[in-house]
Amino acid sequence: MSAPLPVLVLHVTLPVAAAQAYAFLSDPRNMAQWASGLGQGLTQEGGAWVAEGETGKVAIRFAEPNPYGVLDHEVTLPGGARVAVPMRVVANGDAASELTFTLFRQPGMDDKKFTEDAKWVMRDLQTLQQLLSPPADSVGQAAAPAP
Repeated sequence: MSAPLPVLVLHVTLPVAAAQAYAFLSDPRNMAQWASGLGQGLTQEGGAWVAEGETGKVAIRFAEPNPYGVLDHEVTLPGGARVAVPMRVVANGDAASELTFTLFRQPGMDDKKFTEDAKWVMRDLQTLQQLLSPPADSVGQAAAPAP
């Protein structure tokens, strides 16, 4: 039996309801807008989505649509290694949601690379947060008075 992998749980608050966040995040075609590591050139091939990753072509399989906010996916790297990526969105009131991303340190990965990966994922999550934020000019503006 192998030892458990070290893990980091990364988190952002999204400024949209959980249903809206889930609808956006569960569509792989939206990944190019925020997931810099996997989103580029994402195409569907058979039952998987394929992208050009950092080290070559990767296959991505996503959790089936579900009412629980589960956005798990599995990435198969060019050498055949599979990386589990647990991800969840949950409601935080009616107008916000919480997104968690579990990052496993892969076997043979040193501290520096794990830290770099965590920073990369966090940048992507912050990009997503900004993408789903309302435009700055619409925040905090009062409605125009009725004529």
